[in-house]
Amino acid sequence: MGELLQTYNTRSIPYISVEELRMLQMNDSVVILDSREPNEFNVSHIASAKNVGFNDFSLEEKQLQKLKKNAPIIVYCSVGIRSEQIGEKLKKAGFTNVKNLYGGIFEWKNKDYPVIDSTGIETENVHTFSKMWSKYLHAGNPIY
Repeated sequence: MGELLQTYNTRSIPYISVEELRMLQMNDSVVILDSREPNEFNVSHIASAKNVGFNDFSLEEKQLQKLKKNAPIIVYCSVGIRSEQIGEKLKKAGFTNVKNLYGGIFEWKNKDYPVIDSTGIETENVHTFSKMWSKYLHAGNPIY
């Protein structure tokens, strides 16, 4: 996955590891934004994450309007490519503490951290966007 991220990302948004996010998540001291599409989010997501989407992402969204500009924000997607783009938009809008989850939800699940479905129940299913991208998911059940 490192080669993939090196190819597509510029590191304009600093990375945070899944291990670091897991520790922060346990302290509930971070805002987690899922930049995948709603159909992907509904299959599974990281607990406490808010879905902001990618194609229809808007800084006008109420959940973003309520955030303080210095709030610690972690943005993620499947592997970390779309989330970097959303992170850049947040940075341009004045958010000063934005990080991109390295490896996204795939890396999160590959480390055997829990994901939940749209009803809040833990699941093994992870939406992989397409069959091609599913090769980066090494744990759980790929859904596409």
